[in-house]
Amino acid sequence: MAQGAIGAPAGLAAGRAPVLDSRWILRIALLGAAALGYAVILTPIVFVCWLSFFANEIVTFPPQGYTLRWFAHIFDQNNFVSGFITSLQVGIAAMIGGLALGVPASLVLARRKFPGREALNTLLLLPLVVPGIVAGTAIYVFQIEIEIATEWPLLGSLTGLVLAHIMITIPWTVRLLSASLSGFDRSIEEAAQNLGATPPQAFLKVTLPVIKPGVVAAALFGFIISFGNLEMTLFLVAPGQTTLPIAILQYLQWRIDPTIAAVSLLQIVLIGAGMLVTDRYVKLTRVL
Repeated sequence: MAQGAIGAPAGLAAGRAPVLDSRWILRIALLGAAALGYAVILTPIVFVCWLSFFANEIVTFPPQGYTLRWFAHIFDQNNFVSGFITSLQVGIAAMIGGLALGVPASLVLARRKFPGREALNTLLLLPLVVPGIVAGTAIYVFQIEIEIATEWPLLGSLTGLVLAHIMITIPWTVRLLSASLSGFDRSIEEAAQNLGATPPQAFLKVTLPVIKPGVVAAALFGFIISFGNLEMTLFLVAPGQTTLPIAILQYLQWRIDPTIAAVSLLQIVLIGAGMLVTDRYVKLTRVL
């Protein structure tokens, strides 16, 4: 009897060992897959950052030395400077326009039930699945038709470019704000209105502070999407007008040197700094 009692735990432990082993194997496999995914994502970024400091004009390995002169060379290229200014202007305008249209749309979709609600939600998210070249071609033809019908010089103008970029920022605004509004308790806003606040006051003082992470994240991602857009912008810029991605593409047609890597590194630093500062004051992990 004692031997049976003593033998049972040993047998039970022996039976549990494969379960523990399989769990450890699964955990190691999961960690390995995660490490591989991070390596695939980060390796090009690390390589671009390293390449921007190469001393040799023709990219070869190993490098002959390291220098900072490629960063100074950026400012000698007028296309990079003017392209950056244009991209910055369009990105900020598209970010503001996307918020101006996306915030009301998100509020309506989150709080109202009406016929066609799902169709409207799908329509607002469609720019995410339409290829950039197809969208650029469609907007190009649409702006030509508008210009013919109204004689409004839309094609090739900064206004036309901004309107097109607003279209591609709206889906991010709607998605991120819908996620913020899905967990919002409307009874708090109703309580503020019962205490005498008007609907705009209740929104500004109660709703907006709660969904603030979503608004900031939508603004940040809208700017990033607009700032780095290439495919659609190629169809809409006027002759002589350029954005930073187009300036990079034009430079690569004639020369391949570390200047492009230096420009890319500055973009990475700019966007990364923006995300870090934003996350410092508004935790993006609440939304993303």
